[in-house]
Amino acid sequence: MSANDYQLVEQAIRFLDNSVQRQPGLGEIAASVGLSEFHFQRLFQRWAGVSPKRFLQFQTAQEAKRVLRESGDLLDASYQSGLSGPGRLHDLIVNIEAVTPGEYKLRGAGLAISWGVHASPFGACLLGLTPRGVCALEFLQPESEDQALARLRALWQDAELVHLPRVTAPVAARIFGSGKRWDEPLALLVKGTNFQVKVWEALLRVPAGAVTTYARLAGSVGRPKSARAVGGAVAANPVAYLIPCHRVIRSTGAFGEYRWGALRKRVLLSAELARMQSA
Repeated sequence: MSANDYQLVEQAIRFLDNSVQRQPGLGEIAASVGLSEFHFQRLFQRWAGVSPKRFLQFQTAQEAKRVLRESGDLLDASYQSGLSGPGRLHDLIVNIEAVTPGEYKLRGAGLAISWGVHASPFGACLLGLTPRGVCALEFLQPESEDQALARLRALWQDAELVHLPRVTAPVAARIFGSGKRWDEPLALLVKGTNFQVKVWEALLRVPAGAVTTYARLAGSVGRPKSARAVGGAVAANPVAYLIPCHRVIRSTGAFGEYRWGALRKRVLLSAELARMQSA
């Protein structure tokens, strides 16, 4: 898939957002991204697995509220089991490991982090990799590569960061692969407070195709009155996509903000829903 595909899809969705009252047809949408109707339909079907019209149905708050209602029992079962939810993204099993308090104080001293920038179905991303697992995944745009790298340096201040895309490329391919089943878990190494790590672990139990709210997530970590604090932990997530903070929405069905762009959050959720519907 071309690295430009996501940009065209995002551009088309932004055009639709600005033209929602007119309900433009396929030809006008295709023209807005400089493609013929035939080529746009083919590109979109290849990228999302469904037609543009079907995909856009997942982009509404009404659809999000429906999914939120249907996610309740599934989420309760996932939280109670303490296991990663069924239907994980691309059948990946993700294990999360937090640095120890002693390692936290060392700020990454003695740790080597390989990093590289790679294409994905949702735009370019910066991937950080340690011998113990993935420590960072940041989508670029609206942020730049330099900004994403600066955040990685700030999080692991005394670690050695080495630009080694040949090392990170196979991991990126596995993360954004074509749906091949992986029996070996993908390891994550995260650095955060005990509360943040607890929230990130809870996020891993939200299955693909399901959504939750900040309040429900707060209840799942035993802090039912701490939805705001949970929101802060969600926003501090250092590993996009794999720790699925994009699956947390407001109880009204509004998608809410996202560090890597509110529109990208909608696209991530819609792509998951489309994949689940077409499976």
